[in-house]
Amino acid sequence: MSRTVDVRNVVIIGSGPAGYTAALYAARANLRPLVLKGIDAGGQLMLTTDVENYPGFPEGILGPELMELMEKQAARFDAELLHQAATRVDLSASPFGIWSGDEEFRARSVIVATGAKAKMLGVPGEKQLLGRGVSTCATCDGFFFRGQDLVVVGGGDSAMEEALFLTRFATKVAVVHRRDELRASKIMQQRAFENDKISFVWDSVVDEVLGDGQVSGVRLRNVKTDERSELAAGGLFVAIGHVPNTQIFEGQLEMTEGYIVVGEPTTATSVEGVFAAGDVVDFTYRQAITAAGMGCKAAMDAERYLETLGH
Repeated sequence: MSRTVDVRNVVIIGSGPAGYTAALYAARANLRPLVLKGIDAGGQLMLTTDVENYPGFPEGILGPELMELMEKQAARFDAELLHQAATRVDLSASPFGIWSGDEEFRARSVIVATGAKAKMLGVPGEKQLLGRGVSTCATCDGFFFRGQDLVVVGGGDSAMEEALFLTRFATKVAVVHRRDELRASKIMQQRAFENDKISFVWDSVVDEVLGDGQVSGVRLRNVKTDERSELAAGGLFVAIGHVPNTQIFEGQLEMTEGYIVVGEPTTATSVEGVFAAGDVVDFTYRQAITAAGMGCKAAMDAERYLETLGH
């Protein structure tokens, strides 16, 4: 005999600013949301030290502390938060099915807030020095590197944007790229080439991040000559792209290059009753504040959708 699974009004998959804000708004609307926080609960801010650009914290706040406060605020209004990851979903018919291992959940509406991961180099020293001079977000961390020499790895638009932004603070910025020409758009290339603070290290990769407790430089290898060299730097910014955490939604939601497509200005996906918010949608801004704003929109969209169902 199959057991009956309670049908929830809304299940939120993922945490971080988008997931926790969606949970807060849904909980205050008496929707009693269930949040599957995921194994890496709190998202990319858990890897960030000082956050100085989130409104309301004039002295700044640690990334993990900000996530803890958001989680507590959602829990205060009776959001149910489980430290579990969704491993499979069935969005073919309502009520939608969400599984965490063998455990099954059913929902009239779903909010996807699974975020994205920055692609990393995977070289020695990188992981150990993440947040200690290794960063994946110039907008978040550039201010802390005032007056230092910095390295940016990448050759696309995002790498040029990072390098240009960092020139506001850095003494100089070296862009390391594995090819002898950039992938970035012509206008971004031109801006970077015309900036006196930016130099380029062509045909090269970072083999190791150097530093004892704090980044002091990088070890480079020329991919054509195999020549090795070291470059002193106070910080390394990895800008080789992001990977949205959307694998379990493949074939069920419309996507573009792994990012979930929504019908802007709403957060509605290609499946009625399923909404998406944060870095799983946003490949342009990728900020905590924009993710939180989208989480608010998703909860309000879900609430309005449920009203049409009579819930």
